[in-house]
Amino acid sequence: MESKKTVFNYISDVFTMYGVIVSVYILLSLIVGDYVGDYSSLFRLGSAGLSTATLLQLLLLASIIVVAQNIFLADRWIKNMTVVLRNVLFFLTIMVATAGLICLFDWFPIDNLKAWGGFFLSFTISTLISGLLSRLKERAENASLQAALEKYNKKKDISQ
Repeated sequence: MESKKTVFNYISDVFTMYGVIVSVYILLSLIVGDYVGDYSSLFRLGSAGLSTATLLQLLLLASIIVVAQNIFLADRWIKNMTVVLRNVLFFLTIMVATAGLICLFDWFPIDNLKAWGGFFLSFTISTLISGLLSRLKERAENASLQAALEKYNKKKDISQ
């Protein structure tokens, strides 16, 4: 059961997501920034850093992800939909939103099929990694809950 969230929880979620996204882009700018700076608006400064415009665009992306996460992955909104369908809709929403931001902010040339291929490949890999990490987290939480239940049952059996 989910606890009731406040606006501060959502802000925290946005900035947690933002921190992850910016960290990834910092790493990318250090690795490929000097090579793709003329090609992508995200890396205009090359390995020297990320521009304020890029940081604001990534904040928008983080906000969109958190909104989609709270719509599709929280039981509060869509209780009757299967978990698989909710996850598919979540990732499709993020893909479409990111594609929209690519077009809106000229993150790479829109008419370049190789760039789109790279986007879809990296998005797919990121989605698979995210799914794997979520599954591992779920297993760890389930194991912890199972251990607590067993401890409770042992305690209950002793007291009877």
